[in-house]
Amino acid sequence: MGMKNRINAEHYIWGDACEGWRLLDDNDLAIIEERMPPGTAEVRHKHRQANQVFYVLSGTLTLEVNGVVEHLSAFDSMNVRPELPHQARNEGEEDARFLVISAPTTRGDRTPS
Repeated sequence: MGMKNRINAEHYIWGDACEGWRLLDDNDLAIIEERMPPGTAEVRHKHRQANQVFYVLSGTLTLEVNGVVEHLSAFDSMNVRPELPHQARNEGEEDARFLVISAPTTRGDRTPS
């Protein structure tokens, strides 16, 4: 596969101003670096199969999982099991940068909740 980073990884925009870089995109494992500017949020959703780990690189990420809210800072992580409704948002004053590690991939596995 070779080295991947924000320069050579597949890049996409989601929501109003959030970004993602696909560092690994296999059927059994996906790793995405994401950037959420202050005041942004994803749509609350769940995954049927994917088990996810959110690992914060910088900033603060607010992660609501099944009604419980956690504030993750740099080097904090949180596991989100399949079927649990969740939402990531940035309530801070700086960009939140984090990795989302999913096994298996979340492609085609997301449903609103």
